[in-house]
Amino acid sequence: MWPPRIGSGWKMEETSLRKRREDEKSIQSIEPKTTNLQKELGLFSGICIIVGTIIGSGIFISPKSVLSNMEAVGPCLIIWAACGILATLGALCFAELGTMITKSGGEYPYLMEAFGPIPAFLFSWTSLFVIKPSSFAIICLSFSEYVSAPFYSGCNPPQVVIKLLAAAAILLITTVNALSVRLGSYVQNVFTAAKMVIVVVIIISGLVLLAQGNTRNFENSFEGTKLSLGAIGLAFYNGLWAYDGWNQLNYITEELRNPFRNLPLAIIIGIPLVTGCYILMNVSYFTVMTATELLQSQAVAVTFGDRVLYPASWVVPLFVAFSTIGAANGTCFTAGRLVYVAGREGHMLKVLSYVSVKRLTPAPAIIFYGIIATIYIIPGDINSLVNYFSFAAWLFYGLTIFGLVVMRFTRKELKRPIKVPIFIPILVTLLSVFLVLAPIISQPAWEYLYCVLFMLSGLIFYFLFVYHKFGWAQKISNPLTMHLQMLMEVVPAEQAPE
Repeated sequence: MWPPRIGSGWKMEETSLRKRREDEKSIQSIEPKTTNLQKELGLFSGICIIVGTIIGSGIFISPKSVLSNMEAVGPCLIIWAACGILATLGALCFAELGTMITKSGGEYPYLMEAFGPIPAFLFSWTSLFVIKPSSFAIICLSFSEYVSAPFYSGCNPPQVVIKLLAAAAILLITTVNALSVRLGSYVQNVFTAAKMVIVVVIIISGLVLLAQGNTRNFENSFEGTKLSLGAIGLAFYNGLWAYDGWNQLNYITEELRNPFRNLPLAIIIGIPLVTGCYILMNVSYFTVMTATELLQSQAVAVTFGDRVLYPASWVVPLFVAFSTIGAANGTCFTAGRLVYVAGREGHMLKVLSYVSVKRLTPAPAIIFYGIIATIYIIPGDINSLVNYFSFAAWLFYGLTIFGLVVMRFTRKELKRPIKVPIFIPILVTLLSVFLVLAPIISQPAWEYLYCVLFMLSGLIFYFLFVYHKFGWAQKISNPLTMHLQMLMEVVPAEQAPE
């Protein structure tokens, strides 16, 4: 009986060991083995995604809005620097979250671990239908305006032309990212390099003019400053729109090689680089334009090019188009992963978590995201889209970073390769509350109420399709999932080929 006991004991021990290993699977280890998204991205690609996503249309549009709220050059430059500091602090908080919870999807898995499924679902709901597609639409509309402007000299381009060009840009970018992770990353790297050309040209031109003594616009630079909380809040809103994208690398943690090293390094290198560029670009603008002239300019970068680079000023709208298309590509590249993770967790249609058999990309999620963004370009009101985006985005940024504070006490067992001082997430949370409330207090509008009501309406879908999973709801979603699976040649991630 002794040998059987050994065999039996060995089997029991093997079973126990296997069970124990399964029990020990945690949020820090399970995901890379089940998703089959390829680790294609290194440090340089990570930096390019951050720089490429942040530097888009914002720096070519927001200087006018920031200045209109502050009404003076000095405070305007301070706001740009302060926005960079806030973005860096927020990104450092996200670096701790991203190395502690190594799941793709950005805020989604962090909210899931900190507060449970309902806040996480509301974030994915809001991001899917408000935050990400509105950002994508704004950038593509800005791209189409700059591309069409040279063909309509002396007048505004027709709205039909702008919208059709924006739709074409969305279609192209969505197709590229659905075809290949490597192709999307390559496109991102190329456009990042291209946009840095125009950034460097503007900065060097401005510094040369500054060295030649063009400093009159910086005299009495604090005269006429507005110091109201509402004006400061709105200035931050417009400045932070130009910085948005500081958290984008957290959406693709699963596809980043050695994320414990490359994620924080990409943040530490990328965001300060952008901050320096933004401050120097604003300095360059003010070397050739007074505050009044900048406020009257229809396109700040184009005006700068006309005054400094003529007869080669045509390169400005061309490279601004490169900049915006690169930002749109980076946004699509990362946002598709949010939809993918939400589908994988059962918080969206299951087919959205499927992977293309041939391409190993979350193609259904990316395509769905592109469709929603295309719908947003129909009204084509960039200002309203920016307000919707900023209000909803900073609401969830603040909630996510507050979750980091909460998990310091509730999830002490999680490993933290990066651990920021506790005052940083507390400070960023308080600033987020200010940014959410400032526009409501200074300029109350129904749009903010509609945005909140739309976010809360996600609770209805959560209880119908996710929590209770009513039979009639499943009868609607299951056949749709099967049909799309056959049509698009996609499979669940765990069934995807290695």
